[in-house]
Amino acid sequence: MANVRVGLGYDAHRLVPGRPLILGGVKIPHILGLAGHSDADVLIHAIGDALLGAVAAGDLGRHFPDTDPAYKGISSLILLARIVAVVHDRGYRVGNIDATVVAQAPKLAPHIPRMVSILSPVLHIQPFALNIKATTTEGMGFAGQGEGIAAYAVVLVEEIS
Repeated sequence: MANVRVGLGYDAHRLVPGRPLILGGVKIPHILGLAGHSDADVLIHAIGDALLGAVAAGDLGRHFPDTDPAYKGISSLILLARIVAVVHDRGYRVGNIDATVVAQAPKLAPHIPRMVSILSPVLHIQPFALNIKATTTEGMGFAGQGEGIAAYAVVLVEEIS
């Protein structure tokens, strides 16, 4: 059996007017978008942090600090590709990912197949190895009150033999 490692990621951003809502690399029609230094894609950020954690490579802030103007407005897909390179450089590949986006609105289920089709090639995995779910908090907490969106991700990486 190959050496495997697990990583856990979490991210959350405030919803604000005047920004696009981008989740999993997909621009989703909504009246609010996520505030952040980059495109604020919480799903990709959670996946990226989980991958970095799985290979003991720190976190998103260490690799892409929000004080660096080079990352201002950058697509999180670019950051994810760089993170996957770090995973490979450390001798691992992505095995599978399970992620959950927590948002009261908008409804995300119609956008999930597109997220999977965009993210799986960047992650160098088959679409069946990436599971994305969406849930609400039934009006509770910051996500339930429409103040922000959060995402959780668990990843498994396998040693490249």
